[in-house]
Amino acid sequence: MQTLTEKVYRLAPPDGIFAESVVRNLLPSASDTARKQFIYRAVSNGEILRLKPGLYCLAEAYRKTHPHPFVVAGLLHSPSHISLESALSYYGLIPEAVHGVTSVTDRRSRTFRTPLGDFSFIRVPADEPRAGVRHINIDNQGWIFIAGPMRAIADLIYLRKGVFWKKDGLRFLTDSLRIEEDDLHKIPLDDYEEVFSSLRNKRTKTYLKGLRSELER
Repeated sequence: MQTLTEKVYRLAPPDGIFAESVVRNLLPSASDTARKQFIYRAVSNGEILRLKPGLYCLAEAYRKTHPHPFVVAGLLHSPSHISLESALSYYGLIPEAVHGVTSVTDRRSRTFRTPLGDFSFIRVPADEPRAGVRHINIDNQGWIFIAGPMRAIADLIYLRKGVFWKKDGLRFLTDSLRIEEDDLHKIPLDDYEEVFSSLRNKRTKTYLKGLRSELER
């Protein structure tokens, strides 16, 4: 076991994830160049996984738990929130398993391909980026920000530029995404106004107006 791996293993960070600042604390007398060499050797030996510059994770053999992908997403790019297909799948609204984690950010879009999976962050402008976003402890593995169903749908509509309420209506959700209409009617509307008022895109706001009218019938 490499020196750095052993030190991190003894420290036992949650889910084996740690930042470069942890390396500095574990190797206080080493120079920056020396610390980079410690990291390089541990990564090369497959004992430590590089998630992005400055963020690492112990390989599976050296950690007791597997980090939840939603928790990893929050560490990779912030501010952001789990949304789109990943959020809709989490709520059981879409039937398919979602490959990779999709998040929304109000900063630039980015994609990370890591040993723990693929993570996409797509920019959606909003006056209040956290509107309709929940802060939850997921599976007791950590706290995450995740869009509620209404916000996840709003984010998705914004990104699907060719979708309009007048042309597509509920069919986009029931046919294209295969959300059951009965499940749509169970979506809470308590955060509708918060989500609606934060949106800047007229087409998305028009779609949400139509959706709300349909769900309130």
